[in-house]
Amino acid sequence: MNDQNDGSMSMTRRALLGAFAATTLVAAPTYSKAAGFLRGGGDVRRIRMYSGRTGERIDTIYWVEGKYIKDAVKEVNAFMRDWRTNDVINIDIRTIDIMAASHNLMDASEPYMLLSGYRSPKTNAMLRSRSRGVAKNSLHMKGQAADLRLSSRSVSQMARAAAACRAGGVGRYSGSNFVHMDCGPVRTWGR
Repeated sequence: MNDQNDGSMSMTRRALLGAFAATTLVAAPTYSKAAGFLRGGGDVRRIRMYSGRTGERIDTIYWVEGKYIKDAVKEVNAFMRDWRTNDVINIDIRTIDIMAASHNLMDASEPYMLLSGYRSPKTNAMLRSRSRGVAKNSLHMKGQAADLRLSSRSVSQMARAAAACRAGGVGRYSGSNFVHMDCGPVRTWGR
């Protein structure tokens, strides 16, 4: 970042995060307020995840007072990459918003475990050859879906929170202990 003083006020991402560190993020909204939260009912949006596959962690504020933080969104894109091929694409911001809103609705303090974010066509084809549960035209290949787990919440609790957002698809995979969240058509499936 350019540190020149051009007379305008500039703030680094690190300074911005520091400024918000001592503040309360957003009171967890009730399920009935989920749609309002996605439309801007919160001043700050934060996403916390870790990957059991890569050992990486992310805890970032990616939206403040109506504006997405470009560098933070880029970090999320890199984190949610196809870890098998290392391919990175832009994750649909609506999916990130659904994940963040659902996390707030559950009032969970632990980060999500990301099982699958972006999937390259090659990875999707390989997974599809091993499982009937992988869609041929999966939204994962468009950066519009995530498979997530929380040890402190059940699949049912996670799915209810995601469905309360009424912003995309929610799949329950109780046998594998994860929830699929996407920004596609509003729908639910699984048990």
